[in-house]
This record gives sequence, C-alpha cells and structure tokens, in this order.
Amino acid sequence: MTDQDDVPTSRRLTTLLGDPDPSVRLRAALAAGTRPASEQVDVLVRRCAVEPEFAVRDMLTWALTRHDPQVTVDRLLAELGSPVPQARSQALHTLSKTGDPRAWPALTTGLLQDADDEVARAAWRTAVALVPASGAAALADTLVTQLGRGGRDTRLSLSRALVALGGAAKIALRRASEDPDEEVSAHARATVRLALDPEDGRDAAVAEATRVLALRGAPLVDG
Repeated sequence: MTDQDDVPTSRRLTTLLGDPDPSVRLRAALAAGTRPASEQVDVLVRRCAVEPEFAVRDMLTWALTRHDPQVTVDRLLAELGSPVPQARSQALHTLSKTGDPRAWPALTTGLLQDADDEVARAAWRTAVALVPASGAAALADTLVTQLGRGGRDTRLSLSRALVALGGAAKIALRRASEDPDEEVSAHARATVRLALDPEDGRDAAVAEATRVLALRGAPLVDG
C-alpha cells in the first residue's frame, strides 16, 4: 500500500480486504487499525465473517478494537444473530477483546450452547471475560450443561472457562461429577483436577477426553 492508502476509504478497504493475496488483506487491516475511521467498521465486521486466514482475522479484530467502542460494539452485537457461524464466532471473539460490559446481556444461553463448536467456544471465553460477579454462578450452571461435548479442544476450552470462574463453578462441577452420564462426570472431574493443578490437570483433561472419545469411536479432535 502507498502513503495515500494509509487511511483507506470504505470502498478502497473493501477492495483490499477482498484481494486474493492474504498479505494485502493483512496490510489493509493493519492500516485500518493504525488510523481508525468510523466508516471502516462495517467493512471490517463484514470481512470477519468470511476471512479464511487466521492471521488476517486476528488483525481484523485488532483493527476493530482500535475504533470507537460506541460504534463497534453495537455493530458486533448485531452480528451475533448472523446465520453464518464464523460471523458469530468472530464477533464474540472481538467483543471479548473490547471488554465492553454492554455485551454481557447478549451472551444468551443459545450462544453458550450454540451447535457450532467454534461459536460455543468463543461464547464461553467471552462470557467468562465479561460476566459480572453476580452472574458467575448462573453462568457456571449453563456451562456445565456442555460437559462431555465435542472433541479434545472443545472440552479443554470448556474446562478452562469453568476454571476461570473460580469458586463460582465449584458447586456446579461437584454436581456434574456425579452425573450418570460417564462423559459428563469424567469431564467434570478432569476440570476439577485442572483447577487444582493446571499443568497436571491439562494432561489429565486431555487423557480423559481421549479415553472417553476412543471408547465411543469418535475423532480425537474437532472436525
């Protein structure tokens, strides 16, 4: 990009973010974040929904956090109702980075239990980052309904979210550890162990997820 492209217009930014070369898209997102302008927000959010490269998506999120939250947060909240899973997951991820408490009421049970694993994982991380102290126990109750879900990475994400809630998750995990469903109870116990010893607990959580998934003939990683 040349000097005249340092502050790309909405139309120019749309063109650059649609370039087949990911390095061009990366530089465009960097420029948008370096010199933010409100007209860029909608373009950046729309690109988040379809961008295939992780590094570019990460830069898009960074660029959005550089813009006025009074503009970006409302636009990101609207994206949570998108039928496109990546749109929802990226909006959630970006909201977790903004840290704006206005996003908390939008983290519905539907998002926390979203059928798409990437959306659900982003919702768990965002909810833990934004939950007020008064809502932590209720959040834990919702999160434990997802124990035993998905592959190894999904289970570790959920365990980490529950561990991050600290004491607020203890009762919910204790109850879940006695669940008649072996996958749920095993996941709950591995999560408790992770809280007690992050290093040893992580290995235990992985081993438990692997064991249970192997028993049912499921893939060991998310598809």
